[in-house]
Amino acid sequence: MIKFEHSVFALPFALTGALLAWREAGFSREGMWLKLGWIVLAMVAARSAAMAFNRVLDADIDGRNPRTRMRHLPAGLLSRGFAWGFIAFWSAVFLYAARALNPLCFKLAPLALGIVMFYSYTKRFTALSHLVLGFSLGIAPAAAWIAVRGSLDSRILWLTAAVTLWTAGFDIIYSCQDYEFDLEAGLFSIPRRLGIAGALWISRALHLGMLACLLILVRVFALGGLALAGIAAVAGILLWEHKLVWPADLSRVDAAFFTMNGYVSVIFLVFWAGDIFFR
Repeated sequence: MIKFEHSVFALPFALTGALLAWREAGFSREGMWLKLGWIVLAMVAARSAAMAFNRVLDADIDGRNPRTRMRHLPAGLLSRGFAWGFIAFWSAVFLYAARALNPLCFKLAPLALGIVMFYSYTKRFTALSHLVLGFSLGIAPAAAWIAVRGSLDSRILWLTAAVTLWTAGFDIIYSCQDYEFDLEAGLFSIPRRLGIAGALWISRALHLGMLACLLILVRVFALGGLALAGIAAVAGILLWEHKLVWPADLSRVDAAFFTMNGYVSVIFLVFWAGDIFFR
């Protein structure tokens, strides 16, 4: 029902936020590796709980959609009771990890869970659901900063904005597959609102916005050439991603969604970690 590798989308950005916070703290080694472990556990737990909640809430919708009717809940491979138990378990793990990090993380943890679960409702009333999903992942770098420093620095919100725009952009591409179903079911999305061709242009604009936010982030943190090279690499991957999908040919959406965006987050972390540590 939930693939742990789906956590790769936001996790590298969260780790980048943690590394930037670590740099600002003077690379103090005291307890840092333990903090990184708790951050990873919190990320996996929140992602697992949120995705399972989405599967439960959308089970009836998924059962009517030819693309998703074989998912575990609508196909009867797992019960709703199991899914709710799964959600409860990983929510508890998330809260425990947040408590282990610092008091502010623990205080904000219920809000974070509320945000990532609220997304599942939004496709029922707003075409901006893609941005809500983006923000659900975008809070990860800011949360990781708080985990390391115990407070929030407004500069890291540029990375929140970048991840929000990036996620919203690739979610729009993914949702193009459901254009006809969304029309029939009365669900809200950018493709339903603007058509597939219009939605793909919005996706491109959002990804340009992401790159702009990353350039600002380089400036406010005084990063160097490796960070800029990382942005160039991300730009190249996003360009290739958009070449894979056309209004008349959505056959390669899965490659654009899973493969390309997995590369984006991991390559971004590699370049930015190199800049943070070796400048």
